[in-house]
Amino acid sequence: MAITSSTSAEKKKVLFIMGATGTGKTKLSINLGTQFLSEIINSDKIQVYKGLDIVTNKVSESERCSIPHHMLGIIDDPDYDFNVNDFCKHLLEALDLIIENGHLPIIVGGSNSYLQILVDNAFRSKYDCCFIWTDVSLPILFQYLDKRVDEMVEVGLVDEIREFFVPEANYEVGIRRAIGVCELNYYFEIENKKDIDEAHKENILKEAIEKTKQNTFKLAENQLSKIHNMVYNLGWKMNKIDSTKVFEALLRGEDYKHLHQEIVVKPSIEIVTRFLEETTHACI
Repeated sequence: MAITSSTSAEKKKVLFIMGATGTGKTKLSINLGTQFLSEIINSDKIQVYKGLDIVTNKVSESERCSIPHHMLGIIDDPDYDFNVNDFCKHLLEALDLIIENGHLPIIVGGSNSYLQILVDNAFRSKYDCCFIWTDVSLPILFQYLDKRVDEMVEVGLVDEIREFFVPEANYEVGIRRAIGVCELNYYFEIENKKDIDEAHKENILKEAIEKTKQNTFKLAENQLSKIHNMVYNLGWKMNKIDSTKVFEALLRGEDYKHLHQEIVVKPSIEIVTRFLEETTHACI
């Protein structure tokens, strides 16, 4: 579906997909990207770095369905401090390019503090915004995140992080802020020491993976708290999509794809269709 042409006096339309880590933001952005003439902008401040694709859960080329993606793996220096000013600069440049192409920008990611600064800094005066909030109840989300970390380990998370291991590295800037990197630091320090028992090393690794899970849970809680603040304190109007039943089916090993289509994709398509058809939009 092409975007309805607008006059220069009308605000340009932008779609945001927000939510805690693991709630299906990326999957939904691809679903919508195949339905509307659009391009996707990553708004995860860690995914802007090159590397650690498993750890940062970057969407692969094969999963992108030929939809153009922006701000994924654009920073080569793992120690570069990609701050909110960099974030806003790169995002606005991508936004202008997408709008010039006549496409709908879909901004998707979990760096909510950066997004809040972006939107509250004169963004509203120029752009007509629609927000979709993908939500999953925390107890169910925690079960899923626990499972997801185990799956990441199975496909090579430890080996991937080992390549970025630097003794006494700074874990407060750059790509090493990613959850899992600092947590595995001690394991890599002792991994090749001959005087340490292999069973002890294995226990240290298990503890590091468990800490990675716990810190991922904390991240989800913090992200949800920031979204609640945007909605309930700052008055951002969001279209909430509750995906809990989809994740419950997934965790039970059932076929969840039909549920996802009915509960998540179809309502989101309806939301975006209405948004694009409206001359003005009161999302914020």
